[in-house]
Amino acid sequence: MPSRHRHPEAAPNAPAKSARHSRRKQEPPSFSPSSRSVNQPTRANTTRTARRTSGSSRTTPRPAVPTAPRTNDWSTSGNQGNRRLRTSTALTRKHPLRRFIAILLLVILLALFVLAGCGWFWINAKLTREKMLTDTPGSGATTWLLLGSDQRDGSPGAGQDTSITGFRTDTILVLTKPRHGAASLISVPRDSLVKQDGNYMKINAVAYTSGYTALTSKIEDITGHKIDHVALIRFGGLSKVVDAMGGINLCYDADVNDPKSGMVWSKGCHQADGGMALAFTRMRYSDPKGDFGRAERQRQAISAITSKALQPSVLLNPVAANKVLSAGLDALVVDERTNPIDLVRMVLAFRSASGGKGITGSLYWTNPNYYPNRRVGSTVLLDQARNTDLFNQLIQGSHAPGTVGGI
Repeated sequence: MPSRHRHPEAAPNAPAKSARHSRRKQEPPSFSPSSRSVNQPTRANTTRTARRTSGSSRTTPRPAVPTAPRTNDWSTSGNQGNRRLRTSTALTRKHPLRRFIAILLLVILLALFVLAGCGWFWINAKLTREKMLTDTPGSGATTWLLLGSDQRDGSPGAGQDTSITGFRTDTILVLTKPRHGAASLISVPRDSLVKQDGNYMKINAVAYTSGYTALTSKIEDITGHKIDHVALIRFGGLSKVVDAMGGINLCYDADVNDPKSGMVWSKGCHQADGGMALAFTRMRYSDPKGDFGRAERQRQAISAITSKALQPSVLLNPVAANKVLSAGLDALVVDERTNPIDLVRMVLAFRSASGGKGITGSLYWTNPNYYPNRRVGSTVLLDQARNTDLFNQLIQGSHAPGTVGGI
C-alpha cells in the first residue's frame, strides 16, 4: 500500500517562478532607442506587478502621472506673452496690407496735426489787429461785421473825388450764424443816415471821423445785438486775392462803361481778374439801382471769392493756397480778439449764408433819397423797427431762408 507521505513532485508554479527570476537576471540591459521603447515603456504606460501571498501574479495598469506644465526661467506669464507674440506675428503675416494702411493713416494724421498747428501760429502771427469791439453783452449767436475800406489810394476803381479826404467803409455787411437755423448776410447801405456826436452823417464816414469802435457801436444800435468780430478788407488788396486764385466768375446783365469805377462790362458772365473784380464791387453811378445794386454785386463778388478759395484746385494746391492766403492776410485787418479759428468759422458761415439755404438782402428803409440837410446830401433813411425785428429773428435762427430787406 502506498505511503501517504509521498515526496510530491515539483509544483508546477515553482519552475515558473524560478524561470521568471532567472530571466530577470539573465536579460542584458538594452541601450538602443528601439529596445528602450519596447522594454522600458514610458511612465504613463508602465505597469506594476501585484503579488498575492499564493504566489500568483497579475498585472494592473498603473495610473498615469499628470504631466507638469512647462515653464520657462521667468514665470508662467512668459508663455502667455509668447503666445501673444506668436498671435500678433501671425496676424501681421496674415494681413500685412492692413498694418501698412494703419501706420500710413497714423503718419498722415500726425502730419496734419503738425501742419495745422504750424499754420495756426503762422496765420496768427501775420494777422493785423486793431481795436474795433465794444463791451456790449453777447446775444447767443455769432455775428461778424465785414467791412470794405476805400483808402482813396488812386488804385483802379477807387474813389477819385479829391474833395473827399481820408477813407470810407463803402462795403458794410453783417454776417450772422445762429446756434440753430439759417446763416444770414445783410448789407448796410453806405449812405444810411446816422447821428454821431450830435451830427448827421452817412454811416460810411463814421470810422474815419470817430474810429472803428464807433462804427461797430452804430451797427449794434441798428441791429440791436452785439458784434462779436470785425474783419476789414482793404479794396487795394482785394484785387491781389482775386489774381492769386486765378480770377473769379462774375455776372451782370447790362453793358457798362463807367469811368468813375473803371468798370467796362458786356452783358453776361465773365472771368474777372483782380482789377475788374475791384471795379465790379465799386461801380454804382451806372447802375439803375445805385448803391443797392452795388451792394448786390459786392455780395456776389465776396461769395465768388469764398467759393473759389474752398475749391480743391486752390485748397489742396500748396502753392496756390499759400499765394491766396498770403494775399488775403495782407489785405485783412481784424479786431483785437479774432484768431485763425474765428476766420475759418467766418468763411464757413459766409458760404452757408450765400447758399440756397441762407438769408441775404439788405436793411429795411423807409426813404432811399432822404435829405437831412444840404451838407450831408442824399441819404437812406432806415426803418429801425423792422430792422430790429429782422435781427431778432436772425439771431434766434427763426427766419426762413430767402431774400429780405430793401434788397
